[in-house]
Amino acid sequence: MTATRKFLTRDDLAPLAHTALGPHRTLAAVTRLRGGSKKGVYRLALDDGSTAVAYVWSADEDYWDSGPCDLRDPFSAGSSLDVFTAAHDRLVAAGVRTPRLLHADATHTHVPADVAIMEDVTGGSLEEALERDPVAARACLERLAGELALLHAHEGRDFGKVVVVDNGGDSESGSCARQITEGALRDIATTAVRDTRIAAVAHRLTARIGELAAAVRPRARHTLIHGELGPDHVLLDSDGRPVLIDIEGLMYFDVEWEHVFLRIRFGPRYDALRVPGLDEDRLRLYRLAMHLSLVAGPLRLLDGDFPNPGFMRAIAESNLLCVLELVEA
Repeated sequence: MTATRKFLTRDDLAPLAHTALGPHRTLAAVTRLRGGSKKGVYRLALDDGSTAVAYVWSADEDYWDSGPCDLRDPFSAGSSLDVFTAAHDRLVAAGVRTPRLLHADATHTHVPADVAIMEDVTGGSLEEALERDPVAARACLERLAGELALLHAHEGRDFGKVVVVDNGGDSESGSCARQITEGALRDIATTAVRDTRIAAVAHRLTARIGELAAAVRPRARHTLIHGELGPDHVLLDSDGRPVLIDIEGLMYFDVEWEHVFLRIRFGPRYDALRVPGLDEDRLRLYRLAMHLSLVAGPLRLLDGDFPNPGFMRAIAESNLLCVLELVEA
């Protein structure tokens, strides 16, 4: 996909808004929100002062140019309305706050894409709250810890995407650790051709992944996790309760994968989210694998026309330095 991407306008979304939000209100304005790389996110402003948010899944909105994928792979793109609604419904059943789903449309009648119309949570993000007043936002972190306890109390019969497991399907790999190990080895190979620093230590990285994987003991428990939960993926509602967004990655998996990501994204504030009883062997493997993923993914995205390349380059660079540090440890 090149720079010919076509984004939606007020005129494009007006018929859908009329159907989803009622005939007595008119769509006055549309703002495309920044940040998404797999789906479009649009704020809909209505003539009565109310707002809603439209999620749009289409090739024009997907900077990964993912195309068809095998949902049995928990880390496949899986960016679609059915994956989203399965995740939304699972979170609601678990008692975890996420924006309310107001309308879902896979018919392409009004817009040539799958679309979900969502509650507009207007309290800003947890990331913004932490930057604005870290002390006051501590209470929000503690409430997020409570939401995570609710989330992680739920388990699945197998590991994999919620849309697969909850419908009786199975994942393609034999275990969470094997899935992560195979992904890390692929990330080493794809990153080595893009960065000479990784190429120089590729053999040592491969050996280190093998050593860490060999130490992981089998486990049959699969925990419900968000999978990509940073402070930018947490909104705050009018009561100050955390609201989880970007939920398409919801899966049953090793809870250590969640905590590795939380630790990276929350940094020193992770202490408020820390829990006892995590498997240290899994944490060591998953930490290196996660940093490798956060190098390989952004570098791949930079092969295309992502509109904020500096942001992705910074993510890749900071995580690459962590990889080099870990392989030297």
